[in-house]
Amino acid sequence: MDRKGKTYLVTGGASGLGEATARMLAAQGANVAILDRDEERGPAVCKELGPRSAFFKMDATKEESIKAAVQGAAAKFGGVHGVINCAGVGSATTTINKKGGVHDSGIFDFVVQVNLYGTFNASKYAAAEMAKNEPDENGLRGVIINTASVAAIDGQKGQAAYSASKGAVTGMTLPMARDLGTYGIRVLTILPGIMETPLMAAASDKVKTGLALSVVAPKRLGKPEEFAHMCTAIIDNGYLNGECIRLDGAIRMGYQSKI
Repeated sequence: MDRKGKTYLVTGGASGLGEATARMLAAQGANVAILDRDEERGPAVCKELGPRSAFFKMDATKEESIKAAVQGAAAKFGGVHGVINCAGVGSATTTINKKGGVHDSGIFDFVVQVNLYGTFNASKYAAAEMAKNEPDENGLRGVIINTASVAAIDGQKGQAAYSASKGAVTGMTLPMARDLGTYGIRVLTILPGIMETPLMAAASDKVKTGLALSVVAPKRLGKPEEFAHMCTAIIDNGYLNGECIRLDGAIRMGYQSKI
């Protein structure tokens, strides 16, 4: 679909799933704003994407930073038609450890701050901008696509904080869609499985092979481009709303004794 004149914000757009999405949207003719904390990689990606892209520094733990980035992007491109929230962090900390120590509350707070609060704050400020748009023939003004994880449902050992944050993102999908339906703004959440992201690149071949074998079909890790394709499909299908979609090759994570 021709996306000329449409503007999409991608949080966490300097790497991984966000970068793949930013690149695909730009290739399809959209204006793309990359909102990220990486002041080196973000501008570098935008340089490759060309003049219809721009970088805005954003700290997902700070509401004012998110607000400024969203409003800055809206001002530059003259509006916002969608936001894809990919900014996020992982964690691997058990509730108590082998020595009897308890989960660090600072780690839990940080993960929730980035993954949940960051997602919600970017969504609400983007929604405020989208509500200003003229509605299309179906009364729609924009779309919010949030990123959760299969860990929201199949959380592994050591993922209490991560799973809690991603579970909350899935939980707010329908209420937010209902909140914003009046304004013609759709809200959906993607739950990726094991994807080939920079974080996964650090894992050993043995670990990656084992995870790939857990996938029903195809027996491999997911590609960032497949996540990007899902985003564009959601944007194009105006009847999709209020739904959480697993993108995981039918993987169902079993209990893992080690983290």
